[in-house]
Amino acid sequence: MDGKLRWYFPDGELPPMGDDPEVYGHESIIILNPNDRDAHVKLCIYWTDREPTWSEEMVVGAKRVKGMRATEKCDFLGEVPNAGEQYAMLLESDVPVIAQYGRLDIRQSNMAFYTTNGYSV
Repeated sequence: MDGKLRWYFPDGELPPMGDDPEVYGHESIIILNPNDRDAHVKLCIYWTDREPTWSEEMVVGAKRVKGMRATEKCDFLGEVPNAGEQYAMLLESDVPVIAQYGRLDIRQSNMAFYTTNGYSV
């Protein structure tokens, strides 16, 4: 099976949304399950000033991809981090998956979009 069971993303800090509803600041986690079995995934968010928050289990189907935006309550544990709030994430899966973190920062006219793989074990 391809992928890893645990992924860590230490640099969460939601950028401001901005004024344009078509292009807005966000962060996301993308999970790819290239395997033949569904993956059962949970997220944990580590905060600077409170106890960690665990998500409900979610399913990423076999040979499917799932994206979760930090700006969407239904994707992100029922709460949205405040703009500029520092946090980190742990993703755990019962099937090896490949995970990537992305941020779109629109604080300047030359928007910054970048992605990075997390640390995986």
